[in-house]
Amino acid sequence: MIKRNLGTTLLLIIDFVTIFFMLQSALFVRKNILPYFLQFPEFPQIDFTFFWWIYPVWLFFFIYEGLYTKRFSFWDEVKMLWKVVVFSTLAMFAILYLGKIGEQVSRTVLVLMCIISIPVLPIVRTNAKNLLMHAGLLESKVLILGAGKTGQLIFNALKRDRNLGLNVVGFLDDDPGKIGRNIGGIKIHAGVDKAQKYIGRCGIENIVIAMPGIEKKKFVSLVNKLQHKARNILLIPDLFGITVMGTDLQHFFEEQAIGIEIKNNLAQPVNKFIKKVFDLITSCILLLILTIPMIVIAVLIKITSRGPAIFSQKRTGRNDTTFKCYKFRTMYNDAEARLNNLLATSEEARNEWGRNWKLLNDPRITKIGRFLRQTSLDELPQIFNVLKGDMSLVGPRPVTEEEINEYYKDQAKLCFGVPPGVTGLWQVSGRSNTSYDYRITLDSWYVRNWNLWLDIVILLKTVRVVLKKEGAV
Repeated sequence: MIKRNLGTTLLLIIDFVTIFFMLQSALFVRKNILPYFLQFPEFPQIDFTFFWWIYPVWLFFFIYEGLYTKRFSFWDEVKMLWKVVVFSTLAMFAILYLGKIGEQVSRTVLVLMCIISIPVLPIVRTNAKNLLMHAGLLESKVLILGAGKTGQLIFNALKRDRNLGLNVVGFLDDDPGKIGRNIGGIKIHAGVDKAQKYIGRCGIENIVIAMPGIEKKKFVSLVNKLQHKARNILLIPDLFGITVMGTDLQHFFEEQAIGIEIKNNLAQPVNKFIKKVFDLITSCILLLILTIPMIVIAVLIKITSRGPAIFSQKRTGRNDTTFKCYKFRTMYNDAEARLNNLLATSEEARNEWGRNWKLLNDPRITKIGRFLRQTSLDELPQIFNVLKGDMSLVGPRPVTEEEINEYYKDQAKLCFGVPPGVTGLWQVSGRSNTSYDYRITLDSWYVRNWNLWLDIVILLKTVRVVLKKEGAV
């Protein structure tokens, strides 16, 4: 408890210093950089304490969003921090209006602070949390009840997302065959009913109950016994494979029951409109940024091999419509002849092609084409497909009709009820290192779980994947 309180206090101080840094950066840009490019009135000489009221505004929203009391996964924390940025900026402008002090405070500074905060705040705060957790100040001990497949899945999830700060210290299980074994170096102990003893003896604050096959009466009794012993209890029901995003809990108090409400987000016209507007605005911004690089790539393709710089392929779009999908050309003109020759002479190549419809060492690909594929720059012309309405920035992978008939089958209607995407969950989940069946699973999961924040996360993760060339061919 003392360590956690110390860690929370240090995190609050770090947030305060970060706000100070962002404000000073905004003031510096306004006073020393912008006047070189735009005409501004001379900035008044004011003491930095003049902006004292900004700090309580920002810290209020940190507290309001639970950033000192709740544990978030990495991307959920980024989302909360960006909400803090937006709400704090709106609140500052409201104070200027209501307090009638708009003439004394530069609104440009507040806008600049907002812009600076979007990248700086998540980077500083998540790294600061990692340091504090590494020092043992924000970490919380977790005991997992159940060492079966579900328990292992949860253990891997908690280990993968260190931003949660949940450190698994042990497993409890009643299966004699599991007792004494290890999962990821963590020992499995006997007796689920002994959880209360471990909570007090080992300073455990969080309990995860990962026993989907447990008898109902025993399960209810276990939860009721542990509820007031542990700080938090996480229940993992046997509901794998259903929609997880956009779900709400419904409470039925008199019956002492809960229900899970599952929504079809993409069936709502307003969500379709939001996704469309997001695609158009983001695509226009990307086109402005990438026009010169795309021209350079087109010139390099033309001077290194014969043929057009951009080519199109027929792909299946939303509701079985076909469209021309644009890409930078990455293959030789006689690509099909090269492929047929290889498949006719190599059984290994035939098997690889049958599994993935791709080859690791594809003889059809040019030298510049291999680089474009490794960095996914060959897909940049698909921005024009997005602007035309054929594709979305994020969505299921665009495929041919043959692939749908052979692989997608009963999943096709679900996956292609929305426009295919330039990027998607498959591209940020291993790309060419994943099997074709797994790609289809990811595409269907994306459609069932869509929300705007999921699109934003996938786009941000795509940048990282492209820069690291993860899973590329």
